[in-house]
Amino acid sequence: MSYITIFIAAIFVNNIVLSQFLGICPFLGVSKKISTAFGMGCAVMFVMTLATIVTHLIYHQVLVPFNLVYMQTIVFILVIAGLVQMVEIILKKTSPILYQALGIFLPLITTNCAVLGVAILSIQKEYGLLSAVCYSLANAIGFTLAIVLFAGMRERLERAGVPEALRGAPIALICAGLLSMAFIGFSGVGM
Repeated sequence: MSYITIFIAAIFVNNIVLSQFLGICPFLGVSKKISTAFGMGCAVMFVMTLATIVTHLIYHQVLVPFNLVYMQTIVFILVIAGLVQMVEIILKKTSPILYQALGIFLPLITTNCAVLGVAILSIQKEYGLLSAVCYSLANAIGFTLAIVLFAGMRERLERAGVPEALRGAPIALICAGLLSMAFIGFSGVGM
């Protein structure tokens, strides 16, 4: 598979949030403002890409040679947790406003199933290191695209005349479903 194919497929056809439904918690929780959504997307992009590099190297250099493949999930979660701590410290020092805006969702990147899912999927798909990096970066871009688009929709809905019964979570979930259907359309699935 070429890098371009991996990249396009991961962003649009198999979008991690809108087609594979991983990472829904931050998608719904941090998508009220575009700026916050973009900040979360950048944080996930950094963690997801770096986590895939580190987990790929650990898997192939430590777990497989020492026959410890059964420890994969635990080791991957520990790597992701360490990277999230690093991002949290960096954001707290460099961008306190974004750090405050992300709130509890920043440490929750540790349990974001999209980050762990991409690390595990790149191993299951038997990607080499460069293909795995391309795959994780594309998935992170797809995550960022989905959350920013959704945040834009939610910002517009705040100013729209939405009936009282649909305000808040109901209209947000309807929009998320419509956005998901649009992305599933990229895969060529007919209704």
